[in-house]
Amino acid sequence: MLVPLARPDITEREIEAVAGLMDSGILSIGPKVVEFERIIADYVGLKYAIAVNSGTSALHLIVRSVGLDRGKVMLTSPFTFVSSANVAIYEGAIPVFADIDEKTYNISPETLDEALEEYSRKGLETEKLSLKGFLPDLFMGVDIFGHPMDWEGIEAICQKYAIPIVEDSCEALGSGYLGRRAGSFGLAGAFAFYPNKQITTGEGGIIVTDDPSIAELSRSMRNQGRGVAEDWLEHVRLGYNYRLDELSAALGVEQMKRIDEILQKRRVVADRYSALLSKIGGVTVPFLEDYVTSMGWFVYVIRLDERIDRGRFMDQLRENGVQCREYFRPVHLQPFYIEEFGYREGSFPVTERVSRQTVAIPFFSNLSPDEQEYVAQVVAKTVERVG
Repeated sequence: MLVPLARPDITEREIEAVAGLMDSGILSIGPKVVEFERIIADYVGLKYAIAVNSGTSALHLIVRSVGLDRGKVMLTSPFTFVSSANVAIYEGAIPVFADIDEKTYNISPETLDEALEEYSRKGLETEKLSLKGFLPDLFMGVDIFGHPMDWEGIEAICQKYAIPIVEDSCEALGSGYLGRRAGSFGLAGAFAFYPNKQITTGEGGIIVTDDPSIAELSRSMRNQGRGVAEDWLEHVRLGYNYRLDELSAALGVEQMKRIDEILQKRRVVADRYSALLSKIGGVTVPFLEDYVTSMGWFVYVIRLDERIDRGRFMDQLRENGVQCREYFRPVHLQPFYIEEFGYREGSFPVTERVSRQTVAIPFFSNLSPDEQEYVAQVVAKTVERVG
């Protein structure tokens, strides 16, 4: 059996919607983008949504809109996809990090407070950085794998230090913290719609906010810096070609009409995995805090006991037709970050330990019970072999 790592949940409805646009003659800057934005804004419960061509573009426009620029410092998680930190570098800012919680893999109020106290007292010294006592100019919180951060605690810590918040909710569409939607915390949030996400637009992302200034700036900058009138040859500020096309938006509209169905299917798959895999010694299944009132599952990541050779484990899974991937490599230990900023191993020990032990296994809405049974059998046999 070959079980792929991910597969989008596409029906005839989505195919017909996209194909139907071909006769309209409007493939960019049209009504489908506006419709998609309205659906997302209403779903999250915020006033504005600005669709763009990727989650990375969404995060970039957010940090630019809130004034992060050269020489400023942004704090985020070292256990995330690299774009969470890269967008600070785009603006000449410096990314710094706080370690994560052992169970949720998110920055916790405790680890955030510890990091801020350390940075304010000692600063940061590496081979390439010399920052005396400082506080970050911005905190980008990441809801890793769809699990919301402990937002009440995070907001209290950031208020204590007067640090503004933005939310990287790119992996968390449909997740909820004490009944409030992910993406609605801080000044603005972002979602991404790559094919392995909860819903897909192929490539795409979106900014959500209640702040009219962030919304206006983001709309302008995604469209080459044009002003409110969108005069095609007038550019009032530096901008980018970050627009989402009509075909992608049409796909997104139809996906959002099915969002409850899609999320429920993913919950069933996740629950079934947890029941199957929690019986296997040496394997830890994902943990959900009590404050998670809904979980928009993005990926299903297991954690191996330290005695298990992860490389051999993953090789065995692939040899048996089970696709898998390490999730994630620490951002601060990416080659570019080591070279540019001088980060080294030992800086964030929990992140580094978790990163060595985590594996994403096949996960998508229409993963069948038979496929999951097969994955669980392969995992169990492989743990016996390489453990």
